[in-house]
Amino acid sequence: MMANKNEMAINSIKMLGIDMIAKAESGHPGIVLGSTPILYALYMNELNVLAKKPNWMNRDRFVLSCGHGSAMLYSMLHFAGFDISLDDLKRFRDVDSFTPGHPEINDTLGVDCSTGPLGQGIATAVGMALAERYFENICRSVDKKSNLVDYYTYVLCGDGDLQEGISYEALSFASAQKLNKLVVIYDSNKVQLDGEVKNAFTEEVEERFESLDFNVITVKNGNSVSDITSALKDARKSDMPSIIIVNTKIGKDAENEGTNLVHGKPLSKEEVLNLKQKYKLPLDPFAYSEDIKNYVTDNIIKRVNKKFEKWQLEYNQAKESRNKDLVGIINLIEKGEFFVDFDSTNYQINEKYCEEGIISNQKAMNFLAPKTRFFLGGSADVSSSTKTIIDKSGLMSYENPTGRNIAFGVRENAMGAILNGMALSGLRVYGSTFLAFADYLKPSMRMSAIMNLPVTYIFTHDSVSIGGDGPTHQPIEQLTMLRSIPNMTVFRPADINEIIGAWEYVAKNKGPVSIVVSKEKLNILKHTNGKYVKYGAYIVRKEKYHLDGIVVATGSEVPTALKIAEELFTQGIDLRIVSMPSMELFLKQNPVYEEKLLPKDVKTITLEAGSTLMWHRFASNSKCALGIDTFGISGKKEDALKFVGFDYNSLLMKIKNMFESN
Repeated sequence: MMANKNEMAINSIKMLGIDMIAKAESGHPGIVLGSTPILYALYMNELNVLAKKPNWMNRDRFVLSCGHGSAMLYSMLHFAGFDISLDDLKRFRDVDSFTPGHPEINDTLGVDCSTGPLGQGIATAVGMALAERYFENICRSVDKKSNLVDYYTYVLCGDGDLQEGISYEALSFASAQKLNKLVVIYDSNKVQLDGEVKNAFTEEVEERFESLDFNVITVKNGNSVSDITSALKDARKSDMPSIIIVNTKIGKDAENEGTNLVHGKPLSKEEVLNLKQKYKLPLDPFAYSEDIKNYVTDNIIKRVNKKFEKWQLEYNQAKESRNKDLVGIINLIEKGEFFVDFDSTNYQINEKYCEEGIISNQKAMNFLAPKTRFFLGGSADVSSSTKTIIDKSGLMSYENPTGRNIAFGVRENAMGAILNGMALSGLRVYGSTFLAFADYLKPSMRMSAIMNLPVTYIFTHDSVSIGGDGPTHQPIEQLTMLRSIPNMTVFRPADINEIIGAWEYVAKNKGPVSIVVSKEKLNILKHTNGKYVKYGAYIVRKEKYHLDGIVVATGSEVPTALKIAEELFTQGIDLRIVSMPSMELFLKQNPVYEEKLLPKDVKTITLEAGSTLMWHRFASNSKCALGIDTFGISGKKEDALKFVGFDYNSLLMKIKNMFESN
């Protein structure tokens, strides 16, 4: 009888997903018909989640990396009792609905992560598992028997996920970290959008993951809930990350089952009716047995409630104990509360200070780091160059799970996605590499911005001035790329004052940030102020007698602009110099502030060692946007800058000519 109910429930979930796709006239029926038994076994028998407590901090996390299967997920969540109504399902893929085309983070509705770009979900899940281990071991440093944080992270993926390079980057990292609470479920149906998988992907997946030291489990019958459940239970016993390879048939029972024709095209009305008749289900759209839905919901609640109630006792004790670390973890995971006393005015810098921008950035990071255990990160194998090491903290590893310096290896894209997973779990995290390599990170940064996650990206070696490494390492278009990402705040500070101001913004705001710092030595500038960084731009040299023109500069070009202004002042040209550490924050200010800083009737020149594309917004005309729109060249710093026309003398003459030609 129970087997019949399970079968009816699975078929009901399938057809609810198919009805959603049919109504939307868009979606992916193949995965719904082929993979629902996987999701059913997970939610029904193993995943510790409660619809009535959707934000339970110790719930298991689930990531649908193959996000095109969203209709299946929403249908399953509806049956599991989450607050996704039948009306919500009917609005699948509608604007401003709770059921978008690919899952978007909404923990109230049971969606732990936004997914869609293949491979990203896998890598993000790795970050979730890493964060869980970090929190768990902090708790156990207080109480060795603590189970306050003790959950698993599951991720469902398909062939496309494993073909994306980011998945291998991330899973290789997961293996090195021995993240045994990460369980990857691979829906192996041997078909992808353009045809059979073997046309593009012929490797032995089992052997690949065995070589990664994963715990490899194979389920031959992807329709067997009992076999899938048994595999899930085995995965929980492993001391290494697990992959469960489930052999399924895409579009099972559809006319084109087992082919790519059923991957991303809605079924015909006749096919939908035929399937419902075959499954002995109501023929009307979105109709199902309430008894079957209640059977699923009640069984999940009954199974998980016992674990929740036991955990609740420890949770209450932890809150009553007022232990700083335990209460901090609770507030962080439950409410996203990240409080740190960080004020840029507290740091007095000697007026003779002169150090590389990367050293100043390291100092600023280490002003922040001692104030909270929940700030950590690493680099893509360049921390010795980017100087992004947290002092007095070791390297994170299986043996040292609370180390705050993470060796991501040369895995930039995975680093970004792993950081996203950690941020989704409540942590404040950072990752670093050279600015020229920001493009490797772009897909992950985009997901940081879409989910509005507090991830800080630190980019160093920020201009042609690095010289000898040549054009492959000299960034030109990268600042424009970063600024083009909606919801990404980009800082290019001019000295240590502005660097500290950028970190104050990071500490007090939520959302993705890119901090771009120079390898060059930077003097502390006379009129820079960390408190003004939040306005995006401010005056660092006011005209002395008459405003002849304005130069807007960023980063290491600010001292150059100041030097040029002093020279031209002796020649009768009086310039205002504006430092613009963040274009995004400046554009958010009141228009009155912008007009006060940059009057429209005054010639305005912009100066930055990169693409001029976004500076036409501020420059008086195209010739007034001074930058570098060609690739660099290998050579000594001075020679490289001269080659691209960005050395001091060249810039001085260009700016001087702009006024003398009037």
